[in-house]
Amino acid sequence: MASGKDYLNFILEQLSELDYISYKAMMGEYIIYYNGKIVGGIYDDRLLVKPVQAAINYMPNAEYELPYDGAKEMLLVDNVDNKKYLTGLFKAMYEELPAPKPKKKK
Repeated sequence: MASGKDYLNFILEQLSELDYISYKAMMGEYIIYYNGKIVGGIYDDRLLVKPVQAAINYMPNAEYELPYDGAKEMLLVDNVDNKKYLTGLFKAMYEELPAPKPKKKK
């Protein structure tokens, strides 16, 4: 099941106070970037983030879910209606997120 553009737009609006939020469509789902780093994505109209320690500390009761079959587990963000909470989560996670891999030259 693919994610809807309406849900993507809702999440982007919730994150609108952050600079450098972007996304990339990927097989009917959306990868979410914060300042060039992958934070997580929208899968089946669910916001899932990477399980870095800062996210685990920020959401100690979060459930682990699979974005799709064969993927690594991610944390389900269930408090997406709270703009301040969501913004705080992304800020808390940023330093622990891996830097983007350099693109290979052709």
